[in-house]
This record gives sequence, C-alpha cells and structure tokens, in this order.
Amino acid sequence: MIRVDAALFAAAQAGDPVALDRMLRELQPDIRRYARRQCHRTTAIEDVVQEALIVLYRRLGTVRDPLAIAGWILRVVTRLCMLPVLALIRGAEELTERHEAAYFAQVPKDDLRIDLVRALESLPDMYREVILLRDMEQLTIGEAAHRLRITREACKSRIHRGRALLREYLQDYASRGGKK
Repeated sequence: MIRVDAALFAAAQAGDPVALDRMLRELQPDIRRYARRQCHRTTAIEDVVQEALIVLYRRLGTVRDPLAIAGWILRVVTRLCMLPVLALIRGAEELTERHEAAYFAQVPKDDLRIDLVRALESLPDMYREVILLRDMEQLTIGEAAHRLRITREACKSRIHRGRALLREYLQDYASRGGKK
C-alpha cells in the first residue's frame, strides 16, 4: 500500500520542488506495480507510469489527504490503462458512423426529415424532451438539466439512451427499406 509522509506531502503541495521530486520518485515503484496489474498490454506500462506521474504532478493540489493518494493514484492508473481500449471502441464506432453516413447521404432530405420525426415520436417522453432540448434547441447539458429539473448526470444518461434509441429506430427503419 502506498504511504506518503504527511510533511513531505504538505511540502510538495506547497510547491517545494525538492519535496515534489522526492515524493514522485518514492511513488514511482508503486505506480509501476499498479500499472502492471491494471494494464493488459505490457508495452503500455512505462507510458502509463509516466502519464500517471504527470497527472500526479499537475493535480497534487486537488488531493486533500495524503491517506487518499493511494486510491486516487489507482483510479488514475486504471483510467490510463483503459485509454487504448477506449480508442479501439471509438474507432469501431467511427466505422459504423461512416457506413450510416454513406447510407443516409443517398436518401432524399424530405424522406430523412420524415424518418427523423417518426423516430422522435417513437421515443418515450423523458428521452424525447432531452433530445429536443440538447440537439434541436442546442442547450448545454446544464441548461437542459435545469429546464427539466434533473441532475446533469441524469440528463447525460437520458441523452445517451435517447440517441441510442433513435439510432436503433433509424437502423431498423433503413434495414426495412424505409417502410413502417
């Protein structure tokens, strides 16, 4: 388990470069150990260690308690190890989006409008409202959440689910050749 001396931690947070350097050097083996456990690719371990040290350097002021640093570093390392996986997922999503874009580019605009209206009408009210506010009225997440009297997290969740339902409806509709 990572243990950081409270005095060293306080000095590093206060901006003492010697204390910060010492703390980063002391934490590096623990960060490497976390990275070995979390990363699926051994080639990414050293990059993750370096990135985690950079994040620690930049965000040290946000950590309030030296006892919390172990959990915080573990979360940082875990997220950094997930970045290559997320990049692969995003790449697959982009390929799907390009395929969909190629199909929709061939459909006349009036037909697309009708399809979109039907897709929006098929949504439950809670998803339709947030989609209209966010995508049609172009409100920010915070503004849409405020208007609907829900949290930002709930707003984001509804947007994500609503868009997924729209995409599913339009894909099904397109696979049937535009017939109800």
